[in-house]
Amino acid sequence: MAEATNKKATPQHYNDQSIRALKGADRVRKRPAVIFGSDGLEGCEHSYFEILSNSVDEAREGHGNEILTILYRDHSIKVDDRGRGVPLGYNEKEQRWNWDLIYCELYAGGKYDNNNGSSAYEFSLGLNGLGACATQYSSEFMDVYSYDGKFERHIAFKKGEPVTGELEERELEKKEKRTGTVIHWRPDREVFTDINITPERIREILHRQAVVNAGISFVFKYENEDRSFTEEKFLYENGISDYIKEKVGDSARTEPVIWHLETQGRDRDDKDEYKLKADISFCTSNNVSMLEYYHNSSFLEYGGSPDRAVKSAFTFAIDKYLRSSGKYNKNEAKITFADVSDSLVLVSNSFSTMTSYENQTKKAITNTFIYEAMNEFLRYNLDIYFIEHPVEAEIMANQVLVNKRSRETAENARISIKKKLTGTIDIANRVEKFVNCRSKDPNVRELYIVEGDSALTSCKLGRSAEMQAIIPVRGKTLNCLKADYAKIFKSEIITDLLKVIGCGVEIEGKVKGDISPFNLDNLRWSKIIICTDADEDGFQIRTLLLTMFYRLLPTLIKEQRVFIAETPLFEITVKDKGKEQTYFAYDEFEKADILKEIGNKKYTIQRSKGLGENEPQMMWQTTMNPATRRLIAVTPADAKKTEEIFDTLLGDNIAARKAFIAAHGKEYMKDIDA
Repeated sequence: MAEATNKKATPQHYNDQSIRALKGADRVRKRPAVIFGSDGLEGCEHSYFEILSNSVDEAREGHGNEILTILYRDHSIKVDDRGRGVPLGYNEKEQRWNWDLIYCELYAGGKYDNNNGSSAYEFSLGLNGLGACATQYSSEFMDVYSYDGKFERHIAFKKGEPVTGELEERELEKKEKRTGTVIHWRPDREVFTDINITPERIREILHRQAVVNAGISFVFKYENEDRSFTEEKFLYENGISDYIKEKVGDSARTEPVIWHLETQGRDRDDKDEYKLKADISFCTSNNVSMLEYYHNSSFLEYGGSPDRAVKSAFTFAIDKYLRSSGKYNKNEAKITFADVSDSLVLVSNSFSTMTSYENQTKKAITNTFIYEAMNEFLRYNLDIYFIEHPVEAEIMANQVLVNKRSRETAENARISIKKKLTGTIDIANRVEKFVNCRSKDPNVRELYIVEGDSALTSCKLGRSAEMQAIIPVRGKTLNCLKADYAKIFKSEIITDLLKVIGCGVEIEGKVKGDISPFNLDNLRWSKIIICTDADEDGFQIRTLLLTMFYRLLPTLIKEQRVFIAETPLFEITVKDKGKEQTYFAYDEFEKADILKEIGNKKYTIQRSKGLGENEPQMMWQTTMNPATRRLIAVTPADAKKTEEIFDTLLGDNIAARKAFIAAHGKEYMKDIDA
C-alpha cells in the first residue's frame, strides 16, 4: 500500500524563466491594495479620493471655486470641476499623448517639480502621479471630458484600456462654453471586493475637504431609489476657524485662536529645501475634545509629523507654565499629553511643496522638518499666548491639572479594584464563607447565592458537593442602581460575589475599560442561582441582587446564566393508613390543587419556614436537585421596562415607589414566586 503524504506540491521548474513582470493595467488590477491600501471598500473609496484630489488642486490654485460629485445608483461616480481642464493633447517633450501619460502611465503628472517652481501647482494633494492612472486601471469604464473654454476633448477607457482609439474633439457652442474636467467612471467589481460607496462616506470626505479649503464649495448629489437626486453643499468661508467654532459651540472655555506659519527648510542637510505653511486653530472645552490633522488637504488619520509636534509642544509649554506658576503639588508627577487632549480642540491644516507620506493612502506624513518647524513654532507661540492671555492661561492650565488628577485617581482605583476582582480563590485569597464544589468544569458547576449563614448550612448539607457551590450574602446588598462605581466597589459583599463569579464587570461611561474587563470565557459557572426566602425580605434581597447583575453584568442575563430558585410557600403533610407524605405548594393555586387531589384524607398545612430552617433532604428535593427543582431564567425581554421598574423600586422617587407597591405589590410577588 502506498504511504499517505501531506507534503505540499512544489513547481516542477523554478528558473530564470519563472519570473514575470505585471504590465499595463494589471499592475493595479491584480494588486489594488498596493496603491489604494485595500482591495475592499476602503480601497474603492480611496480611488474616488484620488480623482477628487486633482480637482481640489486646481481649485486651490485659483481655478474654479466649486467641485461637484454625483453618486449614481449603479455605483458609478462623476466628478466635475471648473478648473483649467486636464491637458489631453500631444506632448512634444515626451513624444506621447497626455491622455496616455496621465491615465495609462503610473508616475506621470504635472506636480513633480513643484519645489523648484516649474510645476503647475505649488502645494498639491495629488503628488505622486499615481491616482488618475490607478483609478482608470481599476475601473470598469471611465469617460474623461476636458474643457478649455473653446473645445471639448474626450477620451474613453474600459477595464484599463482606451476604447475610443484616439482623442475626440469638438468645438463648444456659445451656450456650452466652460472650462474644467468631468470624469465619470465606475469602480470594477473584478478589482474591488465591494464598490458600494455610500452617500455617508462621500459626505464625510467632502465635509473634510470643505473644512481645509476655505471658500471652495463642494456640492454633492446622489441618486435616490425613485431616480430623483438629493443635493447637499459643504462650504466653510473661513476654513478651520469656522469649523472649530461649529464643533465647540457654547462649550468653549477659551476663545478659539488661529495661528499661521510660513517657513522653509529641509529634512536632511543633503536634501532639497522646501516650503511649508500651516494654520493651527485651537481652544479649550469641557465638553468636546478633538484633534484633527490635514496636510495638502488630505486628512491624516494617523497624524505623523504634525501630531508629534502638537503633542510635544503643548505638553512642554503647559508643563513649563505649571512649574513656573507653582501649580504642581510637592513631588507631583508632570502632566502628559493625555491630560492636555482631554479638553483640547485643535485642527492643524498644513501644506508643503515636498511631502513624505507613509504610503499612497496619505494617512500620515513623516517629514522631519515639518515636525521640527511646527514644534518650535507652537512652543514659541504658546509661551507668548500664556503671557498675553493670563486668564485663558489659567483656565487651560487648571483644566489640564484637573484632567491629570482625575486620571491618576481613576488609575489608582482601577488598580485597586482589579486586585479585588481578579484574585484567584485559594487559601491565600479566600472569600469569607464561600463553599466551593469539587468539579473544575465551568460547564457543570453551579453557584447558589443564598440568604445568610443559616441558609448556607441547609444548602451545604442538601447540595451536590460535586457540582454545586454556595456563597451567602450577609445582610442587604448595596443598591447598585443608585450608587456610583466608587461606592459599589467598596462593598465587600459585591466584590466577593464578583470575585467568585470570575468574569470581570461591564462598566458604562468614561471608566469603561479601566476596570477588569468583562470576559465571558472566564465565567466559572454554568448557572448562577439566586436562592432567597419567599417573603418580603427575601424578595428585596433578590431584587437588589438582580439589580447588581443588571448594572454590572448584563451579558450574563442576556446569555441566560442567571436564575431564581423557586422555594415552596406551603408544606402539606398527609397521613393515610399510618403513612405520612409531604407535598410542597409553590403558590396558593398549587395549594388548592393539592388539597383537591388528596380529597378527604387527613392533612396538616403550614407556611414553609425560612431556608435556614429546612431539612437538608427538603432543600435537595425542592431547591437543588436538577430533576425536581424549579428555576426561573432571568431574561432581558424588555430591558427598558426592567430599568424603569428598577428605578421605581430602587431610585429616589419615594412617592412613585409607594404608589407602585400599593398598586402592584401582590401581583409581582405572585409572578416572582409562582
